[in-house]
This record gives sequence, C-alpha cells and structure tokens, in this order.
Amino acid sequence: MVALVTPMLEDGSVDFDSLEKLIEFHIESKTDAIVTMGTTGESATLDVEEHCHVVRFVVEKVNGRLPVIAGTGANSTTEAIQLTDCAKKAGVDACLLVTPYYNKPTQEGLFLHHKKIAETVDIPQILYNVPGRTAVDMLPETIIRLSKIPNIIGVKEATGEVARVALIKAGVAEDFDLYTGDDETAVEFILAGGQGGISVTANLAPRQLHEVYAAALAGDAETAQALDQPLRAIHRDIFIESNPIPVKWALSQMGLMGETIRLPLTPLSESCRPVVLKALKTAGIAVKTS
Repeated sequence: MVALVTPMLEDGSVDFDSLEKLIEFHIESKTDAIVTMGTTGESATLDVEEHCHVVRFVVEKVNGRLPVIAGTGANSTTEAIQLTDCAKKAGVDACLLVTPYYNKPTQEGLFLHHKKIAETVDIPQILYNVPGRTAVDMLPETIIRLSKIPNIIGVKEATGEVARVALIKAGVAEDFDLYTGDDETAVEFILAGGQGGISVTANLAPRQLHEVYAAALAGDAETAQALDQPLRAIHRDIFIESNPIPVKWALSQMGLMGETIRLPLTPLSESCRPVVLKALKTAGIAVKTS
C-alpha cells in the first residue's frame, strides 16, 4: 500500500491534475491500496477543508478500482473524529489514525483517544505507531487492548522493531492485521508474520515493491530479499531529509509531479540530490535528469 504524497503547485495549492496522474500510475503498477492524507501526504499542513477535498477527490478518481484508506489522525481527538467522519462520508474503505503527536499522552490516553474515535465513527480503523515522528510510542499491550474494539482492524507499526510482530500477534485475533511502516525492515516484518506494509518507497517503485511483498507473504525469503536488494538504497536515502522532502523531489525527477512542498518543510537540499538520484538509478527507475 502506498503512503501517497500530495502534489502541489508552485503557489502551494494542491495539484489535482498531478494527483490524478499518480492515482493512475499506482493502479497500473499493481499497488494494492492507496493511503491518502497520511503523514507522507503532508496532512499536518493541510487544513480540514483541504484534507477532506483531497480524500473525496481520491475516492472519486479511484472509483472502486483499489481500496482507499484515508489518514485521519490528529493530536486533537475532536479533530480526528471530524476527519474520520469526513472520510467515511467520502466513501473510503478504512481510516489510518496516527497517534497524537506532540501532546505525548500516556498509554491510557492513547487507548481512550482511539477508543473514542472508533466508537464515534463506525468505519474500519488502522492504528498508526510512528514514535520517531510523534514523540509517543504505542506499546504492544495498548495495541492489543485496542484490537478488542470491533472496528479497529489493524496497526501500522513504524518503529522498525521486527520483534514487535510476535509480541502483538500473541495477543490479537487472527484477523487483526499488522502492517509495517518501515521500508528498510519490511521484508523481515512480513516474514515474521505481518500482512503487508504502508510504504513511502511505493511512491517510486510500486510494481517492484508489490513483487517483493508477494514473495515475502508467500514465505519465500530468498526471492523477497533478492527482489528487495535494488530498492534498499531508496528505502534508506528517501529519508536523507525529513519525509516527504526527498520522495517529492524524486517524483519530480520521474516527471510525475512538481517538487513543491509546504513550509515548514523545504525542497530537497542541493547536496542531497545526487544521493537520491543514485538510489533511483540503482533501482532502475527512469529519471529525466541526465
């Protein structure tokens, strides 16, 4: 599943033409689901109206050809409910809710936050744990508690700690899905029992990554690792600066969109561009730069 970027015009407004182009690119490239308005989609800098507009647009353009998941998390429980309700009305298949950032709630606060949203908006919901961005870590025992709520159906675990797969699986039902949010450890995560991933790399190499995940899900570690090898530089180097700075620049070099990003993030530094470009070329991705 792709953690889709949000293309923007030079004035900072959403570039809906490029967004439609990206949707078609992913449908053609065997992407299994589109996750719009996650943190890679710059959800933190889009206001509620823009956020809902983008979600409605993606649902309309996908038109049932792929599942659509909307990022609807916020550090305000009230706002997260508002965004989740908006996404439900837009017709998404599920919502992805990042843990509240900056506030640093306790584990009980995390539990009550997600419980309140799940009980208020009746739509499948996926928890999202990314402590490197939020400054709060949802521990396996909290995930297990939340998994008992019927419409909380899975978790995106982005700690990179593969050992957490076994810890979580030991306490959840078989139909509770574990998705990785860490591209560098994705193969190991899936081989350990995960069901897939919500990926930044998939913005750039969706077809290749689909094959990597398919091999890992089939338990074919050797094939999965061999297919993943050309992508490993991308997994690493698209985080050379804060996500989604490098991936937006990379997509601009692929001719799929511009590189505009909203403040306080800025376009990729000149010194980092050769590193990202080399990673793309290592993966066999065609770019417009010579």
